Amino acid sequence: MKFKLKNLIPLFDETVSSWALEARLLRWLTLIWLFVGLAVLFSASYSAADMKYGDGLYFFKRQLITVFLGLILFNIIVNLPFRKIIGVSHWLLILFLGFIFITLVPGLGTRGVYGTSRWLSIGGFPIQPSELIKPFLVLQSARVFGHWEKLSWGIRIAWLVVFGFVLLGILAQPNLSTTALCGMTIWLIALASGLPYTYLGGTAAAGVVLALLSVTINKYQLLRITSFLNPWAKDKAQTTGYQLIQSLLAVGSGNTWGSGFTFSQQKLGWLPIQDSDFIFAVFAEEFGFVGSVALLVMLAVFATLGLMVALKAKNSIHRLSAIGITTLLTGQSFINIGVATGVLPTTGLPLPFFSYGGSSIIATLVATALLIRVARESNEAEVVPLRRQPTKTRRESRFLHKNKF
Repeated sequence: MKFKLKNLIPLFDETVSSWALEARLLRWLTLIWLFVGLAVLFSASYSAADMKYGDGLYFFKRQLITVFLGLILFNIIVNLPFRKIIGVSHWLLILFLGFIFITLVPGLGTRGVYGTSRWLSIGGFPIQPSELIKPFLVLQSARVFGHWEKLSWGIRIAWLVVFGFVLLGILAQPNLSTTALCGMTIWLIALASGLPYTYLGGTAAAGVVLALLSVTINKYQLLRITSFLNPWAKDKAQTTGYQLIQSLLAVGSGNTWGSGFTFSQQKLGWLPIQDSDFIFAVFAEEFGFVGSVALLVMLAVFATLGLMVALKAKNSIHRLSAIGITTLLTGQSFINIGVATGVLPTTGLPLPFFSYGGSSIIATLVATALLIRVARESNEAEVVPLRRQPTKTRRESRFLHKNKF
């Protein structure tokens, strides 16, 4: 497949007019979501980057680099047959699973707060394998559960073990929120595929047990839950509840129309992790209730288009992939917003396209590209011209040659 240089950026793709309506809408929605997110990141990160690195654009410039790389991958994927992508999904899943376990090796993984080890440094550039594995975990789950009845029990068990290792590896980092999100996504794909409820019930129970064990072992996770219940308590307001209180103050300060772009006050040293986990609080303060509702409406439209793509999909793997990607992106978005508004306990899930993090941006662009590719392959206008046209007979060819103008 040949790509023109200007078509590496999806804004300039000249073939979009032939795409399915859902594909075109998802493409524009993705680009709007991305550019709004970049603007909010610029505002949320400037003061923190200036204080820490003496360069207010430090985080923003690094984000732009990964956005450029992600857009190249985005345009390649939306123009690549889905069967080729699904054909290599298992290898990419195994690759990133290996990276996840490498992060657990002392001295290889980059340590974060509370002793977490979720990143690898490659050439001085940090990557988070648990983010990059998400799109391929969805694809391989759709492939396995879409062909479930055709697979032998040996293959079924082998892939269930691989999925289990993915979840256990992420949980061991420890990263309970990402583990829960990936586990729920796999579970919903299995549910949509029609697996028996006895299997689904057993796996759901096992997931709850693992979550309880993680909370018991990692005390900071338990503190997050107890602080979420009452962050204003005297013994928590200045410690474990401080982050949520500052987030709620930012959201409440936005009022109806917000304080205006770049005029958030909570980001000026009050709100921790304002450029990542709690970036929605900055957005809500600057754009107010109206802007927050507009963002929620955009997410609802994205989810609706994703479900429409799933309903129009021509085979089970396409349908399950669309369901999984829609669940992954919108579910992660609503969880992040729920955390910032005090509806859910504090987690480490980024807000797609908003939060700082190269791995998250690339994984999100890959996921949306996969959803758009499924939508494109459900479009008869694109499929029909690819079919082989009947050849002309020798008599028809001579007649056309003699009577040509």
